[in-house]
Amino acid sequence: MYVAVKGGEQAIARSLELLAEARRGDTAVPELELAQIREQLRLGVARVMQEGSLYDEELAALAIRQAAGDMLEAIFLLRAYRTTLPRFGYTEPLDTTTMRVHRRVSGTFKDVPGGQVLGPTYDYTQRLLEFDATQPVAIQPADAPLPGCMPRVLDLLDAEALIERIDAGDDPEPMDLTREPLIFPADRATRLQNLARGDEGFLLGMAYSTQRGYAESHPFAGEIRMGEVDVCVCPEELGFTIEIGAIKLTECQMINQFHGGNGVPPQFTRGYGLSMGEGERKAMSMALVDRALRCDELGEPNYAPAQNQEFVLSHSDSVEASGFVQHLKLPHYVDFQAELSLLRTLSAQHATAQVDVQPADAEPARMAEEVQP
Repeated sequence: MYVAVKGGEQAIARSLELLAEARRGDTAVPELELAQIREQLRLGVARVMQEGSLYDEELAALAIRQAAGDMLEAIFLLRAYRTTLPRFGYTEPLDTTTMRVHRRVSGTFKDVPGGQVLGPTYDYTQRLLEFDATQPVAIQPADAPLPGCMPRVLDLLDAEALIERIDAGDDPEPMDLTREPLIFPADRATRLQNLARGDEGFLLGMAYSTQRGYAESHPFAGEIRMGEVDVCVCPEELGFTIEIGAIKLTECQMINQFHGGNGVPPQFTRGYGLSMGEGERKAMSMALVDRALRCDELGEPNYAPAQNQEFVLSHSDSVEASGFVQHLKLPHYVDFQAELSLLRTLSAQHATAQVDVQPADAEPARMAEEVQP
């Protein structure tokens, strides 16, 4: 299958040269610096980190530049580099309740503890091209500093026992999806790992389908928050937890209706999404799909694509999807010649059968036409 590829080594080498030339573009234009990509294309950097499963803004920026802005290719590059890195250990669970919030909104309560913090968002823009966007913008100082941490909005419902309670202490030790194969049925922790690095566009489509009736999902945006969270580890040689840095995250908790059953009272249920960097659309989509995938657990009918965990989890990975689609560009000469030969044989047999089988009334009809004046 790959003989033709090996036979064209000179052509491939020339193709790589052309790629480098096309990637660089007009040499009269200054080359993009990684700092420019990291600071001014931060949402693209965040997506590459999310689906590349590696939190490193510098490497994500490098991948975007090398891929000439092709996000899927950049994700592939970062994912491939990630496999070369040593694994030193696992961090402690992140405590998002201590998040130093940059943005925090709720679609369920107007007045929430700590207030609505709009932060940096495109939600209130008019989607008009800003031809003078290079002009400096005067930044007004904040009226008051934000609190160090803000209480969760869903705690208001929890206090009235109106939303399901999830005790993290009851969760089993999660598997590492980057080292162990995906096996069905997958538990919720495994599903969330898969969704966290899933393709944003695919998850967005799945989430959209749940809102159009293809799942028992009637969501409300309970809380969406974005900010920095401390990362801690507990080295074996020390025996106690130390802080090694901070990362920016976007967290979303969706509130969904649930009519109860099997001894469970009517209450709201949760859908959860978490993404690296600023990834609000990804986190929201993830939360909607997460809730849809809980249908069996909650005793709901399982009939929609977004509720089928094997369908969703097996097709959400952008690197696998891209590779499987693009492998069609590789030579399939032998396979196609076999199909072509078979089709020619079947076509010839079909033509022969048409000649041999004539309708019973075909000859009388022809004779009747000949004797007519």
